[in-house]
Amino acid sequence: MVSEATAPQERGSREKPLRDEASGDKAFETQIPRPAGEFEVLLITGMSGAGRSHAADCVEDMGWYVVDNMPPKLLVPLVDMMTASASKVHRLAAVIDVRSRSYFDDLSAVLSHLDDLGVKTRILFLDADDGVLIKRYESVRRPHPLQHGNRLIDGIHEERELLANLKERANTVIDTSSLSIHQLSTKLYEALLGSGASTVSVHIFSFGFKYGIPLDADFVADVRFLPNPYWVPSLRELNGLDRPVSDYVLSSDGAKEFLAAYEKAVMVAVEGYAKEDKHYVTIAVGCTGGQHRSVAMGAALAQRLRAHGLSVTVSARELHRRQRKLGEA
Repeated sequence: MVSEATAPQERGSREKPLRDEASGDKAFETQIPRPAGEFEVLLITGMSGAGRSHAADCVEDMGWYVVDNMPPKLLVPLVDMMTASASKVHRLAAVIDVRSRSYFDDLSAVLSHLDDLGVKTRILFLDADDGVLIKRYESVRRPHPLQHGNRLIDGIHEERELLANLKERANTVIDTSSLSIHQLSTKLYEALLGSGASTVSVHIFSFGFKYGIPLDADFVADVRFLPNPYWVPSLRELNGLDRPVSDYVLSSDGAKEFLAAYEKAVMVAVEGYAKEDKHYVTIAVGCTGGQHRSVAMGAALAQRLRAHGLSVTVSARELHRRQRKLGEA
């Protein structure tokens, strides 16, 4: 069953790991103010009990910065702050509902102002049949925010009247009456990101088996069958992000064949994950020390998966550990 939060809260954005140098991404970039035209605002609204809280969680998982039950009038200064500063946030999702009723009349003016600023704004409206909403409220044994001591159906009818104009303005309307939470997630991903493998984000990280096998990986690839650059004096002090090491590893017998086969296997799984409402996949690539082979092969696998349109981030556990130790020295 779907329930709604009762207290205003702020949801933090999920930090993206540093990407690999082999893909051309820079670990650190000069931060400059972001033009308002590059900023997106998504309003999540709809009937209480229709799934707004779950929708907010899904949108946050997609990388949006989510704020819950914020008065609409505060959207403008918040957007101004985020676009005028060096903030990395460029997609803001706000859950708007009748709990902020005293501020609700400001919403039309706020939307007009955001349009004047050139901010891309979308409205996602979640709805459900009255009978379904009643069952959901009865299951969680909580009053409707507009019930005010009256019948539950009275609160639902009042809310529906208040939201009628907003529903007409909505870009996307999803009826959750017959949807499970996983089906709702799929609908949301389709509405905001599309469908299929493109909705799955992949994180690849390299590691060294000598430091322990990771517990949070969906896949673990062992590339210790490849020649170890550690035994080549000119490569020992380099790592898998350095071109000489990468060329050495990728030109080794079996490297490209392994990558091609692994790429195919991962894509089959990713397609299945998308259908099963699993939108995050972690792939661990390991060698002995986590400095050379696993780093190079992880970066190469990332490039192959990006060619399929997947969002892929890359990190190197042992390289990061080594950098921290050097920093502490």
